[in-house]
Amino acid sequence: MKRIYITHCSAKKDDSLRGTGIEVTPDRLYTAIPLQRFVKRCKEMDVEWAIFSDKYGIVFPWERIKWYDKHPNSVTPEEFRSLVENFVEKLSTYDEIWFYYNPGRFHSLYRKLVEEVTKRGLKVRLFSHLSEIR
Repeated sequence: MKRIYITHCSAKKDDSLRGTGIEVTPDRLYTAIPLQRFVKRCKEMDVEWAIFSDKYGIVFPWERIKWYDKHPNSVTPEEFRSLVENFVEKLSTYDEIWFYYNPGRFHSLYRKLVEEVTKRGLKVRLFSHLSEIR
């Protein structure tokens, strides 16, 4: 059974990278505490993980991206279709995709994304407790 844990990106990013064009891994770019706790738990449990970016789509731990400012509210329908395609393309080899989220702060874009990729045959499970990463 091939499983991956993912979570969505955060607005809080390392501001020292803003405007530099420097590409860094997602664990370095995103600084929000919930996302950092997710990454830490995944590393401790030695599991596969990735971040879903509103701009780049799925970003694996070894991939490098530039600082950006993209709010989920600003994703156009065309960009959304591209993000769905990226998600399916990058994660279709996984039997299970576990999506970590905060139920009180889960943006409608991410809920819609989960619905769309599920229609495409991917098995996505939402979870909200880091202890479920094992």
